[in-house]
Amino acid sequence: MKQVTIHEAKTHLSRLIQQALDGEEIVIAKRNKPVVKLHPIKSGKPERRMGWMKGKIWMAPDFDEPLEDFAEHMTTAQEEAAGIKKAWKQK
Repeated sequence: MKQVTIHEAKTHLSRLIQQALDGEEIVIAKRNKPVVKLHPIKSGKPERRMGWMKGKIWMAPDFDEPLEDFAEHMTTAQEEAAGIKKAWKQK
């Protein structure tokens, strides 16, 4: 840990920032009392790793099959299209 005064921090700010980016802990003190710590901000975007959940997620073979409980609420694409055409003609 490196401790500097406010005056030193103002004078050598660029150098202190680079040291903080390099991993050094920088503390700015006022009258020999630590008041601020200088450290780099991590990127807002997390690093993406492809395949990190491989083997941990399982999907049932019938996942895409229609649910019997909702059969009365389901329409086919053709029925949907016919309903849209009928509504359009009524306008």
